[in-house]
Amino acid sequence: MRRVAIAGAGLAGLTAAQELRRLGYDGEISMIGAERHRPYRRPPLSKEYLLANDNDNDNDNDNDSDNGVGVALAGIDDLSVTWLLGHPATGLDLVGRRLHRGALPPVPFDALVIATGVRARTLPGAGELRGVVTLRGLDDARALRAALTTRPRVVVAGAGFIGSEVAATLRALDLPVTLVGPGRVPLRRPLGDEVGAIVAGLHRAHGVDLRLGRRVAGVTGTGRVERVHLDDGTALPADLLVVALGAEPETEWLRGCGLRLDRGVVVDRHGLAAPRVAAAGDVARRPSALLGGELVRVEHYGNALEQGAQAARALLGVAAPFDPVPSFWCHLYGHRLQSAGFTGTGYDLRLVTREPDGRFLAEYHRDGRLVGVVTAGFVRRLTTYRQSLTKEYA
Repeated sequence: MRRVAIAGAGLAGLTAAQELRRLGYDGEISMIGAERHRPYRRPPLSKEYLLANDNDNDNDNDNDSDNGVGVALAGIDDLSVTWLLGHPATGLDLVGRRLHRGALPPVPFDALVIATGVRARTLPGAGELRGVVTLRGLDDARALRAALTTRPRVVVAGAGFIGSEVAATLRALDLPVTLVGPGRVPLRRPLGDEVGAIVAGLHRAHGVDLRLGRRVAGVTGTGRVERVHLDDGTALPADLLVVALGAEPETEWLRGCGLRLDRGVVVDRHGLAAPRVAAAGDVARRPSALLGGELVRVEHYGNALEQGAQAARALLGVAAPFDPVPSFWCHLYGHRLQSAGFTGTGYDLRLVTREPDGRFLAEYHRDGRLVGVVTAGFVRRLTTYRQSLTKEYA
């Protein structure tokens, strides 16, 4: 194995390359990415990145230091890889071992890591007006930060993690924010009704205008956004619409290639989708012992780190079966929500404790077994839960 191609220049792809080098692989590594940037940290984009002063000192080099906000990732310059950026992978020839990039020359490989992540869902028709931003990457965050200098009236479409974090961040800037979501509470799908109700209380306490059980039906204006129309006929005045409607795995380019695609790229317990073809990060679906072997796809930072390294080990034939307990964190109004295991409306939720200061702890069960926990403030207890889940289902 002398040529490794990594499709996707994000955290999972970078971690795969780093692990290959750490384990002594000295062959070629080609890193293919749709964005023009080398890998960077995405979590700050909906939080502290938007709070930084946009003083035209944005750095367009590959490290993207961006006014001191920590989006740069360490170790990139020491990797010795070929960067093929600005053009995504468009097709895969498994038999010929070539990765296609449109009209550009194909990239040959002996082994492949698929780490193309997810693409943001868009709002049909909204892109024709200025003032509509979909926050997925660094360029989106730059555009949003620049738009905030005019102190706009903001509508956020989507009350999931990104939508909720953006709303909280913009309220920290004292901007008027309306948050629109289809569920009864924000974050209902990933956290459930009772925890979502706690989040709703936080939003309201900090001045967010919540429009729940509603969807954005359209946007109107002359050249730019002026009104956001909801499905109940309400027209919200707005200067800026942030679209945060979730994401879908980036697998269109893999159709017909022979891999198993099922709401992502399906991998085995080692992280392999086919011989010498691994998948990692947001795009990969793997069996989980916590859920009795059910296939899961996890869109969290820690998962990209773990799966990227596992993909490298799988390609080198040194991988043990892989089944980590997933986790996430989310910042809202000074509260840090953290989890271990699996959470959301698909499980039985039990609110263990809730304090007046906003701290809480909730458990999630399936068939009477604990499968996840989420908390704000009870970090030591979370650590105990994580250790228990790891030990029981390892």
